[in-house]
Amino acid sequence: MKLIIATIKPFKLEEVREALTTIGVRGMMVSEIKGFGSQSGHTEIYRGAEYAVNFVPKVKLEIVVPAGMAEQVVETIATTAKTDKIGDGKIFTLDVESALRVRTGELNDDAL
Repeated sequence: MKLIIATIKPFKLEEVREALTTIGVRGMMVSEIKGFGSQSGHTEIYRGAEYAVNFVPKVKLEIVVPAGMAEQVVETIATTAKTDKIGDGKIFTLDVESALRVRTGELNDDAL
């Protein structure tokens, strides 16, 4: 099993969710986060005063899938979330040692 962690722009969330559902992803965890990378934030003017916004809003997706499906999931996220502009995000893939569905006690791939 693989854990895929992706950070994407918030307005791409629904499009990415629909694309993942289409390829068979049955669930994901979504968190609203803030961060910075290459773009290093920006400045805004509020009530006449300029101030720095050091962290940019992002959405973090966490998806656990069977190992054989991980490459397709990564490719789907990358293709769907891409805007060709700075700040499109990152995708990380990690090994998952075990999974347990609390309600039924199913383990590993059966728990997904």
